[in-house]
Amino acid sequence: MVAVAILAAGRGTRMKSTLPKVVHELGGRTLVERALDSVAELSPSRNLVIVGYGADQVKTALAHRTDVEFVAQTEQLGTGHAAQQVIPYLEDFEGDLLILNGDVPLLRSQTLVQLLTTHRQNQNAATLLTAILPNPKGYGRVFCDAQNHLQEIIEDRDCTPEQRQNQRINAGVYCFSWAALKEVLPKLSADNDQKEYYLTDAVNFLNPVTVVDVADFQEISGINDRKQLAEAYGILQTRIKEDWMARGVTLIDPASITIDDTVTLGSDVVIEPQTHLRGNTTIGSNCRLGPGSLIENSTIGDRVSVLYSVVTDSAIASDVRIGPYAHLRQQVSVGEQCRIGNFVELKKTVLGSKTNIAHLSYLGDATTGTNVNIGAGTITANYDGVQKHKTILGDRTKTGANSVLVAPLTLGADVTVAAGSAVTDSVEDDALVIARARQVVKPGWRLPTAE
Repeated sequence: MVAVAILAAGRGTRMKSTLPKVVHELGGRTLVERALDSVAELSPSRNLVIVGYGADQVKTALAHRTDVEFVAQTEQLGTGHAAQQVIPYLEDFEGDLLILNGDVPLLRSQTLVQLLTTHRQNQNAATLLTAILPNPKGYGRVFCDAQNHLQEIIEDRDCTPEQRQNQRINAGVYCFSWAALKEVLPKLSADNDQKEYYLTDAVNFLNPVTVVDVADFQEISGINDRKQLAEAYGILQTRIKEDWMARGVTLIDPASITIDDTVTLGSDVVIEPQTHLRGNTTIGSNCRLGPGSLIENSTIGDRVSVLYSVVTDSAIASDVRIGPYAHLRQQVSVGEQCRIGNFVELKKTVLGSKTNIAHLSYLGDATTGTNVNIGAGTITANYDGVQKHKTILGDRTKTGANSVLVAPLTLGADVTVAAGSAVTDSVEDDALVIARARQVVKPGWRLPTAE
């Protein structure tokens, strides 16, 4: 059995923000949620998030998580003090406690699995995650024997020149036997320059203690300021894009493309430059996305093209062409083999299969049947100044250029709307509707000339 404690009580003053550091977002998820997600593969029995500064904001950010318990650290007196706060919560717990920081968002699940496995195989009192840094300046050095048994941790300022040649540092991720840690936590002292209780001091009371080197030192990158947040995003994006390219996705210009790690891509997808995939998005096979497109929280079928367009919170079936310069938003649903062309906006609209909206149109709160053709400049006037109204178009209905459909309105199947019409009344099947003033011609008429 394993429990997890995430340290998330600090303010993060170098972020220069009114938000607690751990609720800043990285790739669409907060830092603290990324820390929680990294332990999911361990199937912890308890997830304890230790909160202090901005506790209510942290709780709000994690309100959708039913697997989290919050532990208050009213004074931030160090990592050891934070660990002391969980004692009442784990009074009857028997197992191992994994402790990690809420501002270290790049840890891989397999790294933590390896840490826990090593801890249990060696029957350790404590196991530390360590890293070999190319430039460990400023970090405390970890010294161990040939079997990776911990000997001591020495702060950088206390190291001799020879000791500074050691590149192994403490990553700040620990796995403890809870029974052992619970006994030593009350013994911690704040007799140091910072007047804080350090979790590393608890290690000094425990035996045996083993270290595990992380394979990729970038995993332990902490976030203290906006520059490090941006650097972490770059690391995350490199991981995601390299993984998808290895799986057969083509990225024309990886440096200009961003993909959230919540996105799923099918086979033989081609992503053009300046395209961004966000949130809970699923892309089918053989799609071509971009250049210059944003797709967020949407489902895209197979063989779909999205050119210079924005698609959010929508579902697109297979064999659809979108763009250039189209905008689909707020629960749009598009059937198979539709064409949504230049400067078309759809909002809360359902399109039946084989429907064409080629250019310069707006449909809001509308539903169409199949094989509908929307002429250039057609709009649904769906808002009466107080509330929105629905427009329904039957199968094979066609609207002429520059038509206005004033909702609430239903046009039956096989209806043709003459160009330039402003349709205000519903129309039965099989009809031509003309709703415009008659053309008047006055021969010989000219503008008056100025005297």
